[in-house]
Amino acid sequence: MPEGPEIRRMADDIDRAVGNDEARSIFFAFDRYKRFEPSLTGRRIEAVEPRGKAVLVFFSASDSDGPWCVYSHNQLYGQWRIGRADHEPDTRRQLRFAIIGDTRAARLYSASDIRVVRTDALNDVPYLAKLGPDPLNDESVDDAVLDDRLDDRRFAGRALGGLLLDQQFIAGIGNYLRSEILFEAGLHPARKPRTLSTDERGRLVTAVRVLIERAYRLKGITNDPERAERLKAEGKRFGARRHMVFERAGKGCYRCGTAIEKTRIASRRLYACPACQPAS
Repeated sequence: MPEGPEIRRMADDIDRAVGNDEARSIFFAFDRYKRFEPSLTGRRIEAVEPRGKAVLVFFSASDSDGPWCVYSHNQLYGQWRIGRADHEPDTRRQLRFAIIGDTRAARLYSASDIRVVRTDALNDVPYLAKLGPDPLNDESVDDAVLDDRLDDRRFAGRALGGLLLDQQFIAGIGNYLRSEILFEAGLHPARKPRTLSTDERGRLVTAVRVLIERAYRLKGITNDPERAERLKAEGKRFGARRHMVFERAGKGCYRCGTAIEKTRIASRRLYACPACQPAS
C-alpha cells in the first residue's frame, strides 16, 4: 500500500496533469456515481490534495450546483496513471475513475473506495473523520501537536510497532516508514509512549517529521541522503540504497554493524537493529 509520501507525489502528478483544467470528460465505473459524469464534465479541477493515504480532487461549482470533491483511497491495489488524454494505458487493471482534460488525463485503476462528496461534508467520510495529524500535508501540525499524541489515552499504552500504522495516531505512516522511524529514534517496537523519556519522545517526534518529509522529497529514500548518494556512486541499485533497515534483514547496521533482524508485528514485516534499538 502506498504511504503518505507516495500519495502526495501522486497528488502532485495529478495536479500537474489536470489541475486548473476543465474536465473534458469524466468516467466512473460504479453505477451509483454514473449520474455525476455529465454534471462534473466541464467543471474546473480547482485543487488536488492528499490527506494521509487518500486523494481529494476538488471540482468547481457550476451555475446551478455547488462544488464537489471526489475522494479516493488506493488501499492495497489502487493505482493512478497519468497519460495522454487520447490514449489509455495498456493494462489489465480495471478503470474505476478518470478525469480527461484537453491534453492530459488522470486515471485511477483497481481502487474500490471512491466517493463523490460535497466539500463541506468531507468529515463525514469515515477515513477522513478518524484521520490523525498529517505532518506532511498540514503546516499546522508542529512538534507540539505530535508530542501531544503520545499522551493521548487512546495511544499511550500501545506498543509503537503497531501504533505507528494506526492512521488515527499520525496520518501517512506505513510499513517502511514505521521501521525507519523506530530505527532513527533508537526505539524498540515494543516500547510504549507512556514509557518514553523526554529525550526519547523528542527523538521519536523528530524522526516522524524528518523521515516523512525526506521520503517525499527524495522519492521514497529514507536513508541518510549523503550515504544514499555514496552508495549510488558505488553502483548500488535503488532498492539497495533506499533504506536504513527496511528490507535489510541479515545485513549489517549502518551505525553499528549488527545484523538487521526481521519480525512481524501487526501482521506486517518490521525490521530493526537489536543493538541500536534495545528492548529497554
